[in-house]
Amino acid sequence: MQKKSKTKPITLHPRRSMTHGGYSYLTTGELPENRAYIERYLTGARQGLISDLGPTEEDLTTAQIVIIDRVIAKLGCLRCIEEFVRTDGVMKGGHLTPSLGNNYIAYSNSIRLDLMALGINTRKAEEALDVQAYIKQFDKEKAEKAAMEEDKDKDKVKSEA
Repeated sequence: MQKKSKTKPITLHPRRSMTHGGYSYLTTGELPENRAYIERYLTGARQGLISDLGPTEEDLTTAQIVIIDRVIAKLGCLRCIEEFVRTDGVMKGGHLTPSLGNNYIAYSNSIRLDLMALGINTRKAEEALDVQAYIKQFDKEKAEKAAMEEDKDKDKVKSEA
């Protein structure tokens, strides 16, 4: 006995072409049936952004939460466009697919600016070692390596004797 698929086949009006569903996601918050796996991706991305800034959502400001939610909405639209292009192709009638030409770069840039506003890329720089700490760590590792080499040489001399 075969299991029935939980997803319905896509049926379109004869004159209507298949769309990527990104705009529907932005307006209704619902993904097309054939793109439901993107929801897991978006949930993980949202949780990742929160943990990068938080560690919990309660630790964030209202402005940060609003920006994160807008990033996820735009990311959902981008992912729908990417999946559509993956199945339908990049070119249409000798031209770049309209969703790529008109919106993809704008959404990508908008997400980048939002992430910069959140300070996502600066947090790692703040956690980096300062120069003096780096030099001390380097010298310590160098001394440990030299001590190990010296111990090997002593063991070699003892074994020869």
